[in-house]
Amino acid sequence: MVQVVYTDGACRGNPGPGGWAWALVEEGRGAGLSDRWASGAEAHTTNQRMEVMAAHQAVLAVDGPIEVRSDSTYVVKCFNDRWYRGWLARGWLNSQKQAVANRDLWEPFIDVVLARGDVTFTWVKGHGTDRMNQFVDRLAVEASQRQRGAVGGEAGRALAGESAALLLGGRATGEPGAIVAQESLF
Repeated sequence: MVQVVYTDGACRGNPGPGGWAWALVEEGRGAGLSDRWASGAEAHTTNQRMEVMAAHQAVLAVDGPIEVRSDSTYVVKCFNDRWYRGWLARGWLNSQKQAVANRDLWEPFIDVVLARGDVTFTWVKGHGTDRMNQFVDRLAVEASQRQRGAVGGEAGRALAGESAALLLGGRATGEPGAIVAQESLF
């Protein structure tokens, strides 16, 4: 069974403080929110770096076949349009013969995707009605603002803040990072 994971990156200023996040879609979960997600931050970065980091971290964290859903054409086209093949053939130069931006992130990411062979990428419209995309966007923005990440699910229950719950129609409980969703995303 293919698992679906959403990813997003955010940056305040470009460059500036940034954040990334991913969340696994959990079909049939009554509460509707993903219990399995992570976010992280970098002090001086770009939005593109955070988009790549989010997808890479998701691929590293989720075992088995996965579909990565991202609003980043940069990430999705790298694999679906096989930009990486041109980069490798040209010695890490892009089509304009310039050094590929973010090579330090792309190299290990491409390696793991190719080694796994069970990762697909789908573009989703950002800032639209897709609630899981909204969820990971909020987590990435909060990570960029707080300059720290968090992990939900098996590794802990430290959701990045109340706004993610409110965004998804839920409410924060009295416990730090706990969220109760009032309606299902699925």
